[in-house]
Amino acid sequence: MVGIDQTVFLDGPPCVVIDKVKMTYRVASSDERTTFARKGLKGRISRLFRQANLVTVSALKEISLVVERGESVGIIGRNGSGKSTLMKLISGQAAPSEGAVYASSTPVLLGVNAVLVPELSGDQNVVLGCLAMGMSMEQIDEQFDSIVEVSGLDSAIYLPMKSYSAGMASRLRFAIAAAVNPEILLVDEALNTGDAQFGNRSKARMDELRSQAGCVFIVSHSLDTIRDMCSRVLWLDKGELIMDGDPEETTRLYQEFSSHLSKGNNISAAKIKDDARANLVATQIMERASGRRTEGR
Repeated sequence: MVGIDQTVFLDGPPCVVIDKVKMTYRVASSDERTTFARKGLKGRISRLFRQANLVTVSALKEISLVVERGESVGIIGRNGSGKSTLMKLISGQAAPSEGAVYASSTPVLLGVNAVLVPELSGDQNVVLGCLAMGMSMEQIDEQFDSIVEVSGLDSAIYLPMKSYSAGMASRLRFAIAAAVNPEILLVDEALNTGDAQFGNRSKARMDELRSQAGCVFIVSHSLDTIRDMCSRVLWLDKGELIMDGDPEETTRLYQEFSSHLSKGNNISAAKIKDDARANLVATQIMERASGRRTEGR
């Protein structure tokens, strides 16, 4: 795994600055339009025994953002829009193809799942996950009751994690990740548990983090979660930033866009997206112009 040293640390006020970041991949393709392969079964078999053509896939087009302290930023979009790619770049798990990411401290990605062991009990995984994030045994002991409370697992914390439902496991991962009091917390699809009580507890915990001059990034397909927990929302589509704005307005337009797509109204959906993108570009141009005028004084 690429280390956090891919992220440059800030001394100034913002929590995160994303400066003209792009992400592209070179991947194998068996698309007949890129080859002279024979069609049909023989052609498909022949492709198994020769090197595939490499094509460039743009996971993220150029994106620039400044995220201030105290902000909770939601990221929405269809599957394949680049949401998780953006989170990996912010966390330092991957380096951008172009541009740079700057952070005021080490971002913590809600992804301790990699070090958790399903055969171990929940309480043992709490210790394991917290140790992996750099906490001492004394700190873990101090935080243990709070972690269990946030997870809502109660006595189930002593059962093997493999016996947990997906929602229970997600709640435990969140509770562990949030225990380290990170200044920058990244939450990727971990809050969609359908549990109203956990939603209240996790929101309270993230409000605490934000009140400590930190910021939170949340990727979720649950627009209710985004509206309840975020002060700002980014809408991504096919690697492009379409909208950056108020949670209510941004989720409303995204819902309208998705509704038109589901009904096959592609032209109406494209108009909503194009108008939102045009407004974003116009706002960015005005902000840059205002910045230049201020510098010139």
